[in-house]
Amino acid sequence: MAIRNKFHRGVSAGAFAIAMIGGLTPAGVLAQTTQAEPQDDQDEGQLVGDEQQDKDENVIIVSGFRESLENAVREKKENDQIVESVSAEDIGKLPDNSIGESIARLPGVTSQRANGRANIIAIRGFGPDFSTTLLNGREQTSTNDNRGIEFDQFPSEVVSQVVIYKSPSASVVGQGLVGTVDVRTIRPLEYGRQVLAVGARGSWADLGALNAGSKEFGYRANATYVDQFADDTIGISLAAAYVDEPYQVQEFNAWGYFDPNGSGNQAPSGSKSFVTSTQLKRLGLNGTLQWEATPNLMVTVDALYSNFKDEQIKRGIELPFSYFGATFDPTGATAEDGVYTSGAFDNVQGVVRNDRFDKEADLYSGGLNIDYQGDDGWSAFFDFGYSRTDRVETSLQSYAGTGYNWRTPETDPTDRITFTNDGTGLVFGNQLDYSDPNLIVLTDPLGWGGGNVQTGYENLRYVDDELKQFRVGIGKEVDAGLLHKINLGLAYTDRDKALDADESLLVLPGGATEAPIPSSVLLDPTQLSYLGLSPIVSYDPRDLLAGNFIVRQDNNGDFVLSKEYSVAEDLMTAYAQLDLEQDFGGARLTGNIGVQAINTEQKSTGYIFTPTGPQLITLGTNYWDVLPSMNLSLRFDSDLVLRLAVSRQIMRPKLDDLRVAISYGIDNSAPSMPIIRGGGGNPYLRPYRANAVDFNIEKYFGTSGFVGLQLYYKDIKEFIYGGRVPFDFSAFPAPTGATPGLPTLGTLDTQINTGGGSFYGAEFAFTLPFDVFSQALDGFGITGGAGYTETKVKDQNGVIGTIPGYSKWVANGTAYYEKNGFNVRGSARYRSGFQGDFGNFDGQTARKQALEELIIDAQIGYEFQGGALEGLSVYLQGQNLTDEPFVSVADPSRPLTVTDYQSYGRRFLAGFTYKF
Repeated sequence: MAIRNKFHRGVSAGAFAIAMIGGLTPAGVLAQTTQAEPQDDQDEGQLVGDEQQDKDENVIIVSGFRESLENAVREKKENDQIVESVSAEDIGKLPDNSIGESIARLPGVTSQRANGRANIIAIRGFGPDFSTTLLNGREQTSTNDNRGIEFDQFPSEVVSQVVIYKSPSASVVGQGLVGTVDVRTIRPLEYGRQVLAVGARGSWADLGALNAGSKEFGYRANATYVDQFADDTIGISLAAAYVDEPYQVQEFNAWGYFDPNGSGNQAPSGSKSFVTSTQLKRLGLNGTLQWEATPNLMVTVDALYSNFKDEQIKRGIELPFSYFGATFDPTGATAEDGVYTSGAFDNVQGVVRNDRFDKEADLYSGGLNIDYQGDDGWSAFFDFGYSRTDRVETSLQSYAGTGYNWRTPETDPTDRITFTNDGTGLVFGNQLDYSDPNLIVLTDPLGWGGGNVQTGYENLRYVDDELKQFRVGIGKEVDAGLLHKINLGLAYTDRDKALDADESLLVLPGGATEAPIPSSVLLDPTQLSYLGLSPIVSYDPRDLLAGNFIVRQDNNGDFVLSKEYSVAEDLMTAYAQLDLEQDFGGARLTGNIGVQAINTEQKSTGYIFTPTGPQLITLGTNYWDVLPSMNLSLRFDSDLVLRLAVSRQIMRPKLDDLRVAISYGIDNSAPSMPIIRGGGGNPYLRPYRANAVDFNIEKYFGTSGFVGLQLYYKDIKEFIYGGRVPFDFSAFPAPTGATPGLPTLGTLDTQINTGGGSFYGAEFAFTLPFDVFSQALDGFGITGGAGYTETKVKDQNGVIGTIPGYSKWVANGTAYYEKNGFNVRGSARYRSGFQGDFGNFDGQTARKQALEELIIDAQIGYEFQGGALEGLSVYLQGQNLTDEPFVSVADPSRPLTVTDYQSYGRRFLAGFTYKF
């Protein structure tokens, strides 16, 4: 290609980094002073090549974090869409520990933590259900039950750039309602030089090893190789990354709050608190082959494989206060703002928990791209993308206590539990020794199993997610005034996702109600001093199963079958886009106008629960969406850019909301006559839909810095909330008790499309290297932004509802110094309170009202500039330096009603990268 031939020779691998991805020019890799003259065959402002560098001593080499920022500024400035981006500082090295953390530092973007990791993101205050993620421009499968990508699935070491599109264009297939994230890997011919880079780092969690068998130290290792052959017409890049790192969490959890004695004050209804140790293991492999078949034809083949293992042990104690015979003792209790801050419960029958959670996922992704760029203005491409995720989750619970069934307290020792509440989770006091294996036995302490002695529960979930995408496009440059190019394209996407559940009660052999914990499986007791409780007896529940000390009893109930689903989506997308470009005196107008037309056929297969038993059924629908879009940028010679984007946007429903899983029966209490009512999923759901307007004012300082104000408004035409809709049961067997002539038109309680609502807001963003003010400040700079979003979305009854993942305020900032190989930076990111979705044991999601959080990170490093160590960089990172917890509350008006208080501790990492 012409652009590649200009720039691929002689550029330093460390300076070039990965700026050329997606057709970007490396203008900021070697930034010149005003005295330097550009080469004849290069754009003004670009100097590339060692020979030109030797000719001009005023050339400034920008690398590392500063180069990453310049690449992001250039991407933002030159793109006709409204975008944010982050680039690798060097080959195999994003600016942060993970992709999620790097993305969370972009303006208007934040993250939601799970086990201390930033694994899902929110754009403009909205959670992962409202955005989509692409890999090299292709839609991807996910490691969770829905569409939202958990960024843990991508090794950060193989990622070169991430771009977030906040406004859509017709040529971007797979857009989201609030944004589209495009994760990109390296292109070897665009990189333009041979390099072998290796890196490693160690990590330490300052909470230590909380559970027996867990670790406090971890490590990562990675290697990348890039080369070009056959007169630089064939390029190859290979990357491998392995992670083995622990994460530790101290969790307080309350079941909820209740009024125990009619005083109007709230006390905890129960506690389920754990110390959690997670071991994350991930192998990532990535390879790309590029072939410049002719100067006009480029063939690119890329593939990514990721094996992801999340091994988790949770040990703690469950304390019932509002049920199972416990009584509140008000003697000496204190209260504040309607919440008891101290008190005691008697006759508490605790449940000692030793739980194990394991998730393993294999992600396969890749594709073929053939791109033609003719000398006569014609262009065309073909692209095939494939993505598949195979996931297995095993959730294993084990119960122990002082005896079977709380209804026999005269034979089972019970406890007196005191508590104090200062708003940071409850601290308890107890009398029994829960680490004594002579006191604590395997049993069903609270009689959860009913007629079964349930000493545990096993939940297996199998998820298969497969996506195939074909795209073709053709373009023609024209000379017709404002019109610069015509683009036409067609895309077909086929996605199938299925979830199977296999669940079992765990019981004692021979129908026993109690059994001693075998000494052969006992481990060191787990400390719960952060809760004020005594240590608890500890073991690995897998050892109980392996030794047949507990056995499985299948659970084939409707509750299990209702979780299963299979959803198939076929999308045909056609688009037309006109690229615009026109000079107007001291300004230039660029942009695009286009339209997408999408036909969606969705089918959902699952169970309906009839009087004669479960029956498998397939339901679905077919619909069209027409999505016009316009992106205009007025670019002034003064480096002021005004942007206007207008579009129609959609986001397809959550996949598990499309499941069938319908149970139904007759409601005889209806006002006029009996009616069939049911509940379950909704296979007829349509997407979230909105009309959007964005307006930006951006001031640039060359390609090194900018300040910008972004204003946006979305008029929501369709949203998705829980509600009741008419439903035709004529295809279902008649419910029990149906009389002749009973109407088959009834109602279904499910997720439904509602109309009405809006959200709007503003973002202020900046990247400011201080040398734009004074050369004396060269090397210093700041980057970041703040966003405010207001939302008014109504449910079917006209009531303004809460949107999952929505935060009114998000902000982040980084201050840095980088010069002569030395670098140091400190970062902060903030999000106001939000309602987030978190996974439960049964695989379902629990919605929690999270409080605001502020996370502080820092890094210091050095890159050797010459001598025998040239090419070596070392660094030290500190994460969550203020030990910011995750906190959720039952009632935001009563901050003391804390339901979750999770402390992740601080993490410290030391590592190096070395380029040969």
